[in-house]
Amino acid sequence: MQDISPEKLSEQLRHGDGKPLVLDIRHREDFEEWHIPGSVNVDVYDELTDNPEQAKEHLSDLPREEEIVTVCAAGVVSETATQVLRELDYDAVTLTDGLNGWSRVHRQATVPVDLDGTLIQVARPGKGCLSHVLISNGEAVVFDPSHYLDEYDVILDEYDADLIGVFDTHAHADHVSGAAELADRHGVPYYLHPKDALAIDATPVEDGQTVTAGSLDIAVIHTPGHSEGSVSFDIDGAALITGDTLFHESVGRVELGVEAGIEDADVEQNAATLYESLQRLLNRPDDAVVLPAHDPGSPEPPVTATLAEVKERNTDLGRDRDEFVEELASDIPDHPPNFERVKRTNVGRESVPTDELAELELGPNNCAAE
Repeated sequence: MQDISPEKLSEQLRHGDGKPLVLDIRHREDFEEWHIPGSVNVDVYDELTDNPEQAKEHLSDLPREEEIVTVCAAGVVSETATQVLRELDYDAVTLTDGLNGWSRVHRQATVPVDLDGTLIQVARPGKGCLSHVLISNGEAVVFDPSHYLDEYDVILDEYDADLIGVFDTHAHADHVSGAAELADRHGVPYYLHPKDALAIDATPVEDGQTVTAGSLDIAVIHTPGHSEGSVSFDIDGAALITGDTLFHESVGRVELGVEAGIEDADVEQNAATLYESLQRLLNRPDDAVVLPAHDPGSPEPPVTATLAEVKERNTDLGRDRDEFVEELASDIPDHPPNFERVKRTNVGRESVPTDELAELELGPNNCAAE
C-alpha cells in the first residue's frame, strides 16, 4: 500500500513511538498559512506537476531512517511525490485525500468537570474546532457539531444515551454546522438563537431560558458581538460553553457577519456589544470550566481552562471598553476561507452539495481576534 488514511496518521502522530516524517509539498505560502503540526515543507509542487524528475534533487536530502507521509491539498500531487521518493528508495506513502482528509479527523476526550454526568469534547485538529457532548441520566445533548455526524452517533451508542437536543452557539463562519442535520436524524429539536436563524428551521433559544438534560440545567446566555445570535451555555454553574464569544487567549472577531452581508450592524457597534457580553460571562464562578468552540493549532482534547485562568491569560479581557472597541474594530486578521458562503449556509441562505463541503471548509480557523 502506498497511502495512509488520515485517521491512521492521526493515531501515529498522537501515540506512535516511531512517528513518520510528514512532508508537505505545497507552495511555501500555502504551507505557512495552514499545515499539519510538525510537518516539514519542501516546495516542489510545480516541479512535481510539470516535470517530476526535477523534484528529485530537492527531495534527495530527506532523512532515510523514517517513513515519509506526503501531503498536498487533495492528495493528488502528493501521490507523484510518493512515486518519486520511492524511486529514490525512500519508504514513502501518501496521505489519502491530503489536507481534505486531515480536516475530517476527529478526536475525543472526557472533560474533567464536576457534573452529575459526563461531558465529552470532540476536537477536529485539522480545523481547530471543538464540539461537546453532554450526557446525564441516559439523555444527551450536542453543542456545535461538525457535519461528520457519525462521530457523535458513536458516542451516543457508547454511552447508550438518547439524544434530546442539538445546539449551535451561533452561525459559524469557518465550518458548516451539522447540528440541524443531526437533530433531524434523531427527530429532536435544533436550537439556535433567532438572530442567527435567518432562513433555517430552528427551535429558538432566548436569554435566561433553561433546557434540562437528565439532571442538569443548561442556562442560555445571549452573548452577541461575534454574531448577533451568539449564545453561551452555563451547565449547572460548572461549565461554560462559550462558542466564539470567549476563547482561552482571545475573543471572537466582530466583522464576519457584516462582511458576509447578513448583518446590518457596523464593526464598532459589534465590538461594543461583544464587550458587554464578555462582562456577563466574567461574572460567572471563577472555577467554571470554559469550553470554546475553537482552539488554535491542532487541539488535543480536552482543551480546558477555568474562568480564573482565562482572566489571567487573556489580554483582551484586561482592556477597558474604549480600548477594546478600538482594538477589535481596527485590527482585522485574515478571514476564514470561504467564510461568506459558510456563514450563508449556516443561516439557511445557501445550500452546499455534500461533495463540496470538504473543499469549502479547507483551510485554517481564523474566527478569533488577534
